[in-house]
Amino acid sequence: MTTHPLDSLIQQLPKTELHLHIEGSLEPEMMLMLAERNGVTLNYADIDAIRAAYDFKDLQSFLDLYYAGADVLIHEQDFYDLTWAYLKKAHQDHVVHTEIFFDPQTHTMRGIQFATVYNGIRRALDDAQAKWGLTSKLIMSFLRHLSEAEGFEVLEQAIPYLSGIDGFGLDSSEKGHPPSKFERLYARCHALNLPVVAHAGEEGPPEYVYEALDLLQVKRIDHGVRSLESEALVKRLVAERMPLTVCPLSNVRLKVYNDLKLHPLKKMLDMGLAVMINSDDPAYFGGYVNDNFIACRAALDLSDADIVQLAKNSFEAAWMSDAEKAKWLAEIDRVWAAWRVQ
Repeated sequence: MTTHPLDSLIQQLPKTELHLHIEGSLEPEMMLMLAERNGVTLNYADIDAIRAAYDFKDLQSFLDLYYAGADVLIHEQDFYDLTWAYLKKAHQDHVVHTEIFFDPQTHTMRGIQFATVYNGIRRALDDAQAKWGLTSKLIMSFLRHLSEAEGFEVLEQAIPYLSGIDGFGLDSSEKGHPPSKFERLYARCHALNLPVVAHAGEEGPPEYVYEALDLLQVKRIDHGVRSLESEALVKRLVAERMPLTVCPLSNVRLKVYNDLKLHPLKKMLDMGLAVMINSDDPAYFGGYVNDNFIACRAALDLSDADIVQLAKNSFEAAWMSDAEKAKWLAEIDRVWAAWRVQ
């Protein structure tokens, strides 16, 4: 099969990934390996059976499998191995900076200690920076299908580890769980002087995006594709240069859009929205960052300028110093210029 010329540009460009759930990078092979290592019985006989379960009809059907898969994660080494496997893939995709979500409640409610989860992930992130110079931020997410009180409980467990936690997020089932449910919890996060983000406008309506902006005072909107249903909201997002961490293959796998050709990423980019490409839960949704870029290039007829702008948007939105951003934005321009004269 002939490789499209733009695919080499995608591979060469430095990128960030700002919307990645580390538990969602649990590949079937690792799920089976950890199940065997830890004596966990799965409801799937083999890899093919697990992959067959990946035909999701909506977000909840995915979450059911996601939480079942997490049961194999028990020891610190399991969380290290999970995180290291993702970081290797990110490095191969020329991701030079990643800001990953982890869901401690998924594990603490199973009796796993917060420290076990945190230490395994943190150690892998530190090793990736030492080995490849791959920088990272760690974002602790609250599960929105649980109560705000339970969010406060896990936040207290996190306090001793805040030197290695860079911000807070909100994920899991969006329907019926508006951002306003967590307004007091987010006020507490702000008091800790750490930035916050929230999933909004994937399955939830534009009103959820407004709540995330106004009540939770987020730095980024995770997903945000349904913002297009409100012209006033789009104008505001453009004016504020609010980052939208879009996950195209995820949106298709979860039936937000029936076909990638129908995805509004290109339209959002043309409207001046600060969109970027991320993989969300790559083990479940069909690909890592470069897979998402290549699929969108093919389905949406992205140009080299589109691809470069998506990469630049991701650095603009990243929690990096201005000097680091300037370095990587200059590198993007250098790579692009070299690619154009090939």
